Amino acid sequence: MKDTFQQYLTEIGEIGFVERVVSSLVYANGLPGVRLQEMVLFESGEVGRVTGLGESVVELVNFSRKPVAVGTRIARTNHLLEVPVGEELLGSVINPLGESLDPSSPLPPTKERRSVDAVPLGIQARLRIKKQCTTGVSLVDRLLPLGLGQRELVLGDQKTGKSRFLLRALFSQVKEGAIGVYAVIGKGRIAAKQVEQAIREFGIAKQVVIVVASADEPASMISLAPYTAMTVAEFFRDQGRNVIVVLDDLSLHAKMYRELALLGHKFPGRNSYPGDIFHIHARLLERAGSFTTPHGEAAITCLPVIETPRGDMTGYIATNLMSITDGHLFFDHILFAEGRRPAIDPFLSVTRVGRQTQTPLEREISSELLTFLKIAERLHAFASFGAELGEHIKEALARERRIMQFFDQTAYEMVPINVQLLLFGLVWGNRWRDKMSVELHTLIERIIKAYGEREDFHKKVDGIVAGRNSIKELVERTSNFDFASVE
Repeated sequence: MKDTFQQYLTEIGEIGFVERVVSSLVYANGLPGVRLQEMVLFESGEVGRVTGLGESVVELVNFSRKPVAVGTRIARTNHLLEVPVGEELLGSVINPLGESLDPSSPLPPTKERRSVDAVPLGIQARLRIKKQCTTGVSLVDRLLPLGLGQRELVLGDQKTGKSRFLLRALFSQVKEGAIGVYAVIGKGRIAAKQVEQAIREFGIAKQVVIVVASADEPASMISLAPYTAMTVAEFFRDQGRNVIVVLDDLSLHAKMYRELALLGHKFPGRNSYPGDIFHIHARLLERAGSFTTPHGEAAITCLPVIETPRGDMTGYIATNLMSITDGHLFFDHILFAEGRRPAIDPFLSVTRVGRQTQTPLEREISSELLTFLKIAERLHAFASFGAELGEHIKEALARERRIMQFFDQTAYEMVPINVQLLLFGLVWGNRWRDKMSVELHTLIERIIKAYGEREDFHKKVDGIVAGRNSIKELVERTSNFDFASVE
C-alpha cells in the first residue's frame, strides 16, 4: 500500500497532512484540487473518502479501525471511491471495500471496478414492473405479492422472523436464476455467520454475494455497506441478470450516518438525524427497479429492513422508508408470540405494485382472502362476548383456522406457486375433511414433497391449476383431487 501511496503522490503531485482526528472523521490541510467523494490514501495504508470541503480544511472519513496519527501524509487518487465487481465475487463474503473476509480465500483480481455512489438510472431506462417476485411464502405470495424490481420494506421488532423470511425469499429467487446480494449492516458477527451458514445450507452460496459490516466496525464502514451491495447488484443487472438485494438493516445504517453527521457538527434535525437522511435513503433505494439493459430486461428487487421498538411503526426512519418504498411487510410481535409463522399482519402491510403482476385468478384470491379475514376478525370480537354462535359463524371461524394453517410455514420451508393455488382450492372448497385421514399440516408437507420429487405429481398439480380464471373453477377442479396419491 505504501508503494501505491507513493505512486499516487508522484502522479498527481498534491499532498495533504492530517490536522485533527475525531473518531472516523479526519480533518486535513492541503489537497487543493480534491473533490467530494474522492478516494484518498494515507501513508500508513488506510483508505479514506472526502466528505466535506472547507476554505482551508478538508473533511475525510477513514474506513479503517486503526486511527490515523496527526501529521500523517495524504495522497489524492483522482478517483471516486470504487469497489471491485464481477463474477469473481459470487460465493464470497466481502467487506464494504470489496475485500474478502476470509484470509484463506482472497478474491481473484476482477476486470472492473465501480463507484459506490452511482447516480440512479433515469426514467428512460426503467420499465413497468410486470413479473412476480415469488418468495415461497404463501401469505406473502397470495395476499401481499411482490414484483421483480419492487422495493418492499420489511419492518418489525427484533426476533419476529424477519431474517427467516428474507432468507426464504432469497432462496426462492436464486432458485429461479436470480443473483442474491445480502448486506449485513451493523449487526453482530454471530448474526453475520448465521446468514452465511443458512445460505450455504440452502446450497445457493455460489449465486450469492454477502457484504458484511459488523457492529464492531467503524461507523464509516457500516454506513458504506448498503452502497457496496447495490453497486454489486448493478453489475449483474447490467449483464441482464435479475438480482435480489437484502439490506439488513437500514435503521442501524441511519444511526451510523447520524453518528458521523453529529461528529462533523452538522445541524441535527428530528431525533438528531441530519436533514438529508431522507435524501440519502431515497437515492440509495432509487437504484432498484426494473430496467432495460443491453442484454434485455433485468430487475433489482430490494428488501430493506428496519427494526421497530415494541411494534411502533410511527418512528422517523420507519415512516421515511415507508414513503420511499413500494410497500411494507409488518412483522407483529404479538402475532409471533401467538405462534403465527410468518408473523406478518396482512392488515397493516401494503404492496403497491405487486398485484399488477398477478393473474386474474390470483387477484381474485387475494381480494377474497383479505375480505374474508376482515370479516373473521369481526366475528372473533362478536364471539368474545360469549354469545351463542350460529352454524354459519362456526363454519366461518373454522374456515379461518384452516386458512391460518395454510399460511403457517416452518423455518425455511418453500411453497411453489402452483402448490399454493392447489392448497387454497382445497382449503377454500371445504371438502378436504371428507377425503383424507391426516391433518392439514401433514397434507401440505406431503404435497410439497411430492411436487418436488415426483414428475407425474408435478404435472398433475400444474394441470389442475393451468387455465383456471376464477376461484369457482379452481375449487371445482380441486374437489376431485386424489388424496391417496400423497398419503
